[in-house]
Parts: sequence; structure tokens; C-alpha cells
Amino acid sequence: MISQRQLFLQHVGQTSDFPLQLEIERAEGIYMYDRTGKSYIDLISGVSVSNLGHLHPEVVKAVKNQADKYMHLMVYGEYVQTPQVEFTKKLSDLLPEKLNSTYFVNSGSEAIEGALKLAKRYTGRSEIVSFKNAYHGSTHGALSVMGNEEFKNSFRPLLPDIKFIDFNSEEDLVQITDKTACVLIEPVQGEGGIRLPESGYLKKLREKCDDHGVVLIFDEIQTGFGRTGSLFAFQKYDVIPDIFTIAKGMGGGMPIGAFVSSNEIMSNFKTNPILGHITTFGGHPVSCAAAKASIDILTSENYISEVEQKGELFREYLDHPEIKEIRGVGLFMAVELQDFTQVKKVIDIAVSKGLVTDWFLFHNSAFRIAPPLTITNEQIKEACLILNESITESLK
Repeated sequence: MISQRQLFLQHVGQTSDFPLQLEIERAEGIYMYDRTGKSYIDLISGVSVSNLGHLHPEVVKAVKNQADKYMHLMVYGEYVQTPQVEFTKKLSDLLPEKLNSTYFVNSGSEAIEGALKLAKRYTGRSEIVSFKNAYHGSTHGALSVMGNEEFKNSFRPLLPDIKFIDFNSEEDLVQITDKTACVLIEPVQGEGGIRLPESGYLKKLREKCDDHGVVLIFDEIQTGFGRTGSLFAFQKYDVIPDIFTIAKGMGGGMPIGAFVSSNEIMSNFKTNPILGHITTFGGHPVSCAAAKASIDILTSENYISEVEQKGELFREYLDHPEIKEIRGVGLFMAVELQDFTQVKKVIDIAVSKGLVTDWFLFHNSAFRIAPPLTITNEQIKEACLILNESITESLK
């Protein structure tokens, strides 16, 4: 009889010749379990998605309750749907006053697409400034603002009028001019290997955008919902964007994304043309119910306030002499080793020992640490023991 693994390789679209092929039967908390019952610590949260861990009971309850009432009704924006309204009101209450309008989509890439369209429509300009080593998704528009040529050259032609500047380079800010519609930036670069903004850089970027009437867009798809130790990274760095994008950790494991702005800016989608941005499944009521439950949990319990302390525990327990550097903020970290060969060995050994980590798209000499925010101190110690052992074994 043909196995699940063979069916997977034959019928599920693949993006590499070496998928991990873990056959997960269930997941709970920070753990995933395969068909034999073996447990794996999920140290990447499905790439910053499961911030509350897997199968959080309150999120599951919200999903079940909403599924019993209604699921898809009509394309986004036509009907008043309680899960959408409740989430946007809660989010608005937690944000600066001018960030009061949320447009729901299905994913991070879609959020980027919508944000770029909105900035161009609002300013009447076409030029976009993005950053080298930035990752914003894989759809055509998001690919166009990706700061890595190797990953996008095969898909050209892409969007025109895009400039790429160096992250943290104040000198490069001169490339932002009166012709620029928007600047799109990750407040902490993710796939570039967890690169933090230098002191004052984001404030200077904000000032430059203000000087030229440029829309500043923050991509908070990986950094959002507590990952850096504040609800959103822009709050940690005290710089307010004009638009910011969210997804991943937003839905407690359910697919959902959004871009958030002011009513003034968002209203540009209503005219010239009418229906300036539309989506069928954006703001799906079940996903919105999960998102509302997730944000309620994050803001009513101590998970976010404990993030920085938990990040420090990783730095304390990961004490292997082969580690060159640990970069990051909160529970969003990169552990730098010698090269990709060593990183790949460590990842494979760790999986065999029951721990899942990953490398970065544009920086392959480090592995990722981004566990559920619910991880306990004892679980951090357990994870670091496995990682230290895996690094030692990688040297043999």
C-alpha cells in the first residue's frame, strides 16, 4: 500500500528537493507529535505563527463557537460580521489613535500587496523604497520588494520603480524623495538573520518620510503579537508607521492577515475606483474569532511581559563555544555558527533529538529561535540542552 509520505511527494506541491517530511499527528503547547508518538519541541512556532502554542484551548473554543454560528457569508466589507468588528475594536483600543482602520486579508503576502496599493493610491506616486535582505512574501508585488536577487530573478519582470537601500544606513535615506510613494521596512529584519535597527535609525527614517510626504509601512508580519516583547515592534522602538501589516501570530494558528492604517488613508479605496481593493475570504469569521481570542489572551496574561526574560534565558543556557553570536530581541533570535554546513548538521541532529529549528532565507549561517511565547523556563532549559548537544555532535 502506498504510504502517506509517497502520496505527499506525489501530490502535494513541493518547493525543494529535501522537505523535512515529519508526519505530525497532533500538536499541543510547544510540542508536536509524530505517528509513533515521538515529541518535537517546536522552536520556530511554524515560523512565528503559533505564538500561543499549538491548540490553545481558548482559541479552539472560539473557532468551534463561531463555526456553529456561520462561516463565509459574503465578500469582505459587505456585511457587518461580529468577529471582524470585535477584533478591529480591540486592536484599535491597543494602538495609537491614528491607526484605527483594519483591512482584513488572508496572509502576510496579501497584506503587503494591499499596503503597497494603498500607499500608491493615497500619494499618487509610484516609487517604492525597500531594503536589501528584506523578505515580504512571495506573490508578485511582495516579490518585487524582496531584497534578494537570487530568489526573484527567475520571475522577472516585476514591479517597476523600486529602490533598495541598506538597512541601518543613514546615508541611504537621501534616496527617499518627493517622488517616493512609500518606504517598506521590517522594524527587525527577519530572513536577513534577525537584524535590529540601530539606535535612532527608525526615528530618522520616520522624519525623512514626513519631510517628503512619504507613507511609512512597517512589516510586522513576523514581529507582531508579542514576539519582540511588546505587542508590536513599533511600540518598542517608539516610532508610529502610517500603515503596518500583520499576519502569522495574528490568528492563533488560523490563516488571517491584515493591514492597518488611519481612516483617512484607508478611505482611498472607496473611490477612484470604487472597490479599490477586494478579497473574497479576507476577514473570514472563524479566523477573526480565533484572532480575537488570541489577542485577548496575549493582553490579559503575562506572556508578552515575560518575553524579554525568556529571551535572556536562551542566551544564558546556549553557552556552546562554537556559537559566534546570538542576535535578536525578545523571542526572535538568530544563533550564528560557522557556516551553512554546520547549521544544517545542527538542524538535522536536533530533529533526531526531538527539536525543530530552521535557518534563514537570506542568512544561512545561523539558525532560528522563535518558540511559542508560552514556553516555560524549564522547557527553555530542555531546548538549549538539546541544541548544545546537537552543536557538539555536529563537530564529529
